[in-house]
Amino acid sequence: MPRFPTLDDLSVSGKRVLLRLDLNVPMQDGVVTDATRIERSVPTITELMRKGAKVVILSHFGRPKGKSDPSMSLRPLIAPLSKALGGAPVAFATDCIGAPAADTVDRLKDGEVALLENVRFHAGEEKNDPAFAKALAALGDVYVNDAFSAAHRAHASTEGIAHLLPSAAGRLMQAELEALSKALEQPARPLAAIVGGAKVSSKLDLLGNLLGKVDILVIGGGMANTFLFANGVDIGKSLSERDMADTARRITADAEAAGRRIVLPVDAVVAPALTAGNAARTVPIGRVPDDMMILDIGPRSVEETIETLSGCRTLVWNGPVGAFEHPPFDVGTTALARAAARLTREGKILSVAGGGDTVAALAHAGVENDFSYVSTAGGAFLEWLEGKELPGVAALVG
Repeated sequence: MPRFPTLDDLSVSGKRVLLRLDLNVPMQDGVVTDATRIERSVPTITELMRKGAKVVILSHFGRPKGKSDPSMSLRPLIAPLSKALGGAPVAFATDCIGAPAADTVDRLKDGEVALLENVRFHAGEEKNDPAFAKALAALGDVYVNDAFSAAHRAHASTEGIAHLLPSAAGRLMQAELEALSKALEQPARPLAAIVGGAKVSSKLDLLGNLLGKVDILVIGGGMANTFLFANGVDIGKSLSERDMADTARRITADAEAAGRRIVLPVDAVVAPALTAGNAARTVPIGRVPDDMMILDIGPRSVEETIETLSGCRTLVWNGPVGAFEHPPFDVGTTALARAAARLTREGKILSVAGGGDTVAALAHAGVENDFSYVSTAGGAFLEWLEGKELPGVAALVG
């Protein structure tokens, strides 16, 4: 991708820096239950503070549909944000534009931080209304976007404002973009991708884009069942999209024509139902009983996939290869995750993973910190893998 500006390109001392973060964190009864997104934003905030900026944080929370909703206020984030910043005070404005915001920003001293109220309390945010973007921009001298997870939305605080102020990517967004660029745009080869999940139909764009980039495509989960069915393999009562068989055959043909290798399971762990773990057994692909469901890849599939990954230099992973939330159907995903983590630690592979289920699966395997990069960006990560332009990134580049 074209070069994008970073904090290294900005002079921020004494300036008001509008910092777009994604603080859409899990919350219950007004208490943050997982501060991961707050913690991952700390490096950018502290660097700006250290450089003498007046840091003005913008974020969304939930879906208030353009109206003020106390249940979606950012006020409960003040304490966890302050804690993450080592106890530094965090001022709060009851609105993100107008007098409440302006008064709060005006009171900031160099190196101090303010959090403005939920930008989605205004309909102009999601509509990317120029007037709303201009009102936000009036509060700052410089704009920094550190919310890659919201970069696939062309909203006022993620895209519109970037055209009105000197702009750059924060350290979190920078790390994400650099990791994805290394994985898909300038990869060390061979490049493998593991794509799992339930439905082929939800990942057609992803598969199409990856086939133009990867050398090896490992398909697991319910998606693999559709491809096996398309190949004439009996899959019992396994989850699949039988109406997508022609699409699966076309993808396979396109892969063969392009010299890409598709890897499908050669054995499977089956059971009568997802909850029937005690009745699970391993069978070769092609011998799935009519009353059984494929719920995980089998040991031979695990062994052959690990052997394949051992010969690769780059790995991109999106989607589990089995029903990992329900032991014993977590064995395949966990084994592949630990193998990829080991290869990463040994310096043999660059590994990039993302997507909600994938992040949860890596955490389940205890290796979420052992991959080269794990993206928590959700939709933005998927759209990047699909080859789509992300408005929040394009606005910084252009």
